[in-house]
Amino acid sequence: MTARLDYGWRLFATGMSFVVFGICGLLFSILAYPLACLWPHAASRQRAVTTLIHWFFRALVAALQWTGVMELDLQGIARLRASGPAIVVANHPTYLDVMVLLALTPSACCVVKSAHWGNPCFWGIVRAAAYVSNADPVEFVEDCSRQLAAGKTMIIFPEGTRSPAPNRLHAFSRGFAYIALNAGAPIVPVLMNCDPPAFTKEMRWYHVPARPFRISVSVLDPVGVERLDIHDAPPALAARSVTNAIEKHITQHLFEYGFFKT
Repeated sequence: MTARLDYGWRLFATGMSFVVFGICGLLFSILAYPLACLWPHAASRQRAVTTLIHWFFRALVAALQWTGVMELDLQGIARLRASGPAIVVANHPTYLDVMVLLALTPSACCVVKSAHWGNPCFWGIVRAAAYVSNADPVEFVEDCSRQLAAGKTMIIFPEGTRSPAPNRLHAFSRGFAYIALNAGAPIVPVLMNCDPPAFTKEMRWYHVPARPFRISVSVLDPVGVERLDIHDAPPALAARSVTNAIEKHITQHLFEYGFFKT
């Protein structure tokens, strides 16, 4: 009986969290976004909006922990804040990865799927925060480079969508590598894991696991592109080499940390 009550409570708390998230996103798009557009200085507006998003997600993560829905295990998080402008590159096992990383990174800009720019819960947020769309590859690299030059940390999931299976990644796209080569910014690899699996590509929000899920975030040492063996390679070849090296680096550490099983 206790286990059934615990499951029912976590199912209810999970549903309420999604409802709160959706309502807050919608209200922001309807009310706050028009007011933000009146803000005269674009840089300070973005700083204010990204700070608001950061604290909102911190509160949501804290609520999920307090209600017993989620546990959080963090390693090396200081690297997210001490490295200066950087490109955070993470694997993407669960729907909550973006929320967790934005909650952990005070001054962050995020790459958002072009489809979300028309989503009623997201369109105002992504515009006010000056997040970057992945619709146009050339503009994508230029926009991300500008954000890095302005002191922002870019959060990118190079798989493009949630991982296909617990022990497998989608092939990494090269966008982050072009950005690193263009802006000269370090790449900060981040390992994400969710045990037991929750909010994966195949699961609905109501597929709550039998026990609280634990999201583990492990931030590895920054990798400078100058450390990689690219020499004077053409941009396309250099980007492919950087992408392959970071994908291999992250995959190897996912096994070493026990997040992937052999």
